[in-house]
Amino acid sequence: MSKEKKQSFMGGAAILASAVVIVKLIGAVYKLPLNNILGEVGKTYFDTAYLIYNFLNIFATAGLPLAISKLTSQAHAQGRENEKRKIFRTSIWLFFVLGLAGSLLMFFGADQLAAFEENPMAAQAIRALAPAVFCVCLLACMRGYTQGQGNMAPTAVSQVLEALCKVGLGLPLAWYILRMAGSAAEESMADVAAGAIFGVTAGTVLSVCFLVFYLLTHRNRTKSPDVPSSGGSILHQVLAIGIPITLGNSALGIINLIDTKIVMGRLQNALLLSEVEAAALNGQYRMAMDMPNMVASFVYPVTMSLIPFAAAAIAQRDTARADRIISSAFRIIAVLAIPAGVGLSVLSTPIMRLILPTRQEAALAAGPHLQILGFATIFICLMILTNAILQTYGKEKLPILTVIAGGLTKIVMNYILVGNPSVNIHGAPISTLCCYLVIVGLNLFFVWKYSAKKPRYLQLFLKPALASALMGAAVWAVYGFLSRALTGHSAYGVNAIGVLGGILAGVIVYGVLVVALRILRAEDVRSIPHGEKLARLLRLR
Repeated sequence: MSKEKKQSFMGGAAILASAVVIVKLIGAVYKLPLNNILGEVGKTYFDTAYLIYNFLNIFATAGLPLAISKLTSQAHAQGRENEKRKIFRTSIWLFFVLGLAGSLLMFFGADQLAAFEENPMAAQAIRALAPAVFCVCLLACMRGYTQGQGNMAPTAVSQVLEALCKVGLGLPLAWYILRMAGSAAEESMADVAAGAIFGVTAGTVLSVCFLVFYLLTHRNRTKSPDVPSSGGSILHQVLAIGIPITLGNSALGIINLIDTKIVMGRLQNALLLSEVEAAALNGQYRMAMDMPNMVASFVYPVTMSLIPFAAAAIAQRDTARADRIISSAFRIIAVLAIPAGVGLSVLSTPIMRLILPTRQEAALAAGPHLQILGFATIFICLMILTNAILQTYGKEKLPILTVIAGGLTKIVMNYILVGNPSVNIHGAPISTLCCYLVIVGLNLFFVWKYSAKKPRYLQLFLKPALASALMGAAVWAVYGFLSRALTGHSAYGVNAIGVLGGILAGVIVYGVLVVALRILRAEDVRSIPHGEKLARLLRLR
């Protein structure tokens, strides 16, 4: 790689977080209209394909890129350029094989995979997404390599390109197929979902092209005296670090696949609903689940920066710096995740009505799901962070056990609750919340056990929780006031103004409380652009 200014932990996180903001704004332009196009039934077909795609991606790329990032970070910190190059050359072939195998399985086994999920009509969407598995595997290797050197910019740019392609191709294609279907629109939802998902595949191809160009034009050709490890030794290290992480992440992917199968199966077999009726109910739940997933995606930039920088500190035996990085990550996630979860829960139905203007019945049905999933959002974010911390400590096997414990809780509760006629699909968000509660409870215990400096959880979470509760009250009060004050106007317009006004009030109240209660520290903001000035302005210590 060319000579680059090394990015700090928070600087790297800030770059990725900025990219995530852009990607999510683009994603909102893609997914929110798309949900209105797809409806509940099409949403189930789309998400069924995505669950299978995510599982294959996790299985092929979840732990291995982190292993590459960790090994590259260590070699980079020690100035071993030849070792870095050998890590990349060895790893790229491994990802090539894994990606090719995953794509072939998804393309030729689409019918069988859709049937396994009790959703045969999702086969077309699964097939349309198959080539993306191969591309994402190559992307994961290249992103892990650049992130391991403390350079988050290539990942950020490639993510934005990927999102733009989804909007520019997937959304118009879905709309065109729906328009061509005319009166047979409901019967054509499988084709619409496949068209929408093709934009994802095209986006991954574009991202691969960008990263290949970047690596070719930013090669570091300087000579280095270090003798690299053998390819077999590097492969062994990558697999030794990556496989436990992959198994931990794959466990959740497997559980989600089985979970979807149980939900669809119980709705059809226990409640005697047709596939389309079951897909509609499941689609309402999946629409609500989009919001927690959107919030959780902001946690990944912190974890992607956490692993290489904390690993580098541990490799240099600087445990004090590693502890500071991890404590800072905890504070930032608490400051972001807790108010987001409270806000989603407080404004659950109004938010769903806002983002589904053409599907108001579906929005009203999805609202109660989001009310529960809002609180689950907090624990989803904490799970992502604590998994990364345990992996950084070299305890890669523990997240496997905690995820399995939470996943089994989810599966058992779904089987019981969804099959109960008085609960039915409302059991899905309840089981999701309980699943992540179990995982986070176990993870927090293990992080405390293996940390050199024991984290003070009450100190980390109490102030953000208090500030979030006060914020939630303000949000609800402002929404209620605006809704009553504007009675008589367009119902959708009144709701939209109420939601946006409530969110604005919440941001202001929470921002004031964060400063007043001194929830953040100076070290949490100093590494971001103009962070020193911000720390002085807010009088952070």
